[in-house]
Amino acid sequence: MKKNEPIIKIKDVGKSFIQPDGTKLQVLSGINFSIERGKIFSITGVSGSGKSTLLHLMGSFEKPDSGNIFFSGEDINKFNKKRLTEYRNSEIGFIYQFHYLMPELTILENVSFPMLIKDFNRKKAEERAKILLEKVGLRERVLNMPSDLSGGERQRAAIARSLINRPELLLADEPTGNLDRRTGNRVFELFLELIREYNLTAVIATHNESLAERSDFNLHLI
Repeated sequence: MKKNEPIIKIKDVGKSFIQPDGTKLQVLSGINFSIERGKIFSITGVSGSGKSTLLHLMGSFEKPDSGNIFFSGEDINKFNKKRLTEYRNSEIGFIYQFHYLMPELTILENVSFPMLIKDFNRKKAEERAKILLEKVGLRERVLNMPSDLSGGERQRAAIARSLINRPELLLADEPTGNLDRRTGNRVFELFLELIREYNLTAVIATHNESLAERSDFNLHLI
């Protein structure tokens, strides 16, 4: 990585999808931007404007039809299987609109799981998970099942899970979208606090313009 290299650079990215009737839907076209390390970058726009698609491209869950996506100077579309796995498991954390906690596991097990997959050290994973769960206010809930928690508590657990492998980049897709306004604001405050504390870079897709205004930069898709 070169000095002052942006953590993410999007160059002339385009993405389309084939609809059930066979027609092509162009979702993104000629997108260009870069993100400096330690910054909070928001993506706004109406439903269907490509916010989630752009996050999925940065997370390597989709491939662009055109253009390039660079992570610390590396073109992620050129990653081999091993490098791609490392990127997804260790260098990015993804937070979805829905928490996607595994219902059969305790909150501690859910948060520990990504780290356990990475290095198979249960004790180390659970120790780190407990620290994160305390930071998100769930110290007394570690042995509870997801069904025992409120919507806001589940999303806080999902945030803790996204941090377990100490990623450099957080990608959040409407992280407060399924919560009522008051709970959503509290979760977002916690989210920002953790980003600052861990000096992370975050990209947040959101409909909430007031939340987007609190980011360092905003990209509005139309």
